[in-house]
Amino acid sequence: MRIDLRETAELLKNSDNILLLSHAHPDGDTLGSATALAHGLSAMGKKVKVDCGDPIPKDFSFMFEGLVNEDFEPELIAAIDVADIKLLGKEYEGRYGGNIELCIDHHGSNMLYADKVYLEADSASTAEMIYLLLKEMNAEITPVMASCLFTGVSTDTGCFRFSNTTVRTFEIAAELARRGADTYNIIQVFFETKTKTFAALERLALETMRLYCSDKCALMCVTQDMYKRSGSDESEVDRLSNLPRQIEGVLVGVTMRELKDGSFKASVRTHGDIDASEICRRLGGGGHMGAAGCTLYGTKQQAVNSLLKEIQAEIDAFTID
Repeated sequence: MRIDLRETAELLKNSDNILLLSHAHPDGDTLGSATALAHGLSAMGKKVKVDCGDPIPKDFSFMFEGLVNEDFEPELIAAIDVADIKLLGKEYEGRYGGNIELCIDHHGSNMLYADKVYLEADSASTAEMIYLLLKEMNAEITPVMASCLFTGVSTDTGCFRFSNTTVRTFEIAAELARRGADTYNIIQVFFETKTKTFAALERLALETMRLYCSDKCALMCVTQDMYKRSGSDESEVDRLSNLPRQIEGVLVGVTMRELKDGSFKASVRTHGDIDASEICRRLGGGGHMGAAGCTLYGTKQQAVNSLLKEIQAEIDAFTID
């Protein structure tokens, strides 16, 4: 059942023991949104825990400062920025599947798996929605909460460069800055700083980049061997996703990464009217018009071929239109 902002606020205010779930392979939006909400609910006297099926990358550790990590029997389980229950990871899907009462999300591809869903598909980030939710609950937004939310807003908009950025995005970002968000350091860490291991991984990935579909698609692939050679890991690979799309003339950029089980996760980024979510939907995934993802099985070449077939179809449809 779809619910609105007011109903979501009432559900949270009427619950005392709340478990907030972030998706596996966590990013700035799922963690920033969940931790900001956790801080706000904790200040209201509620027991709250943020949990994730994968380890938390060290760059996000500041978000958890001041949160008490205590065990309790949850009265309400809420998934934050999780469009599909499969995105929780196999362990957490098995543990919490069928028990998630609330989902707060901004993905138009949301599978509506929760009992109640607060969904804004035109929101640039879930963090924007959490900001409005905290205001609806009359929660004080502290500097730490503002930094959590600013991380979510800025990372899901590519530091306000992606087409999903709206006037409301800028207005909320400005308000978070006024409330003490550490905007300078957040931008430095997530957009202006590369670890040595990431730089090595980036070099290896760029060597695999190839152009397809009459040079309208650029695709590169990260393998498990590259992690070993660079000293990097999956926590750093998301920052590669936008590189293929930056090539002049490219409408669709793809970064594939090999998972430990041999399957491939594809991150698709598009320009203009090319719909990344439609490409990924036909391959069992989803996301937004400009950014989406899916998981592919088989050999690397089979995965590439499956992707290119759908990308070419989307480019052809765009060209015809």
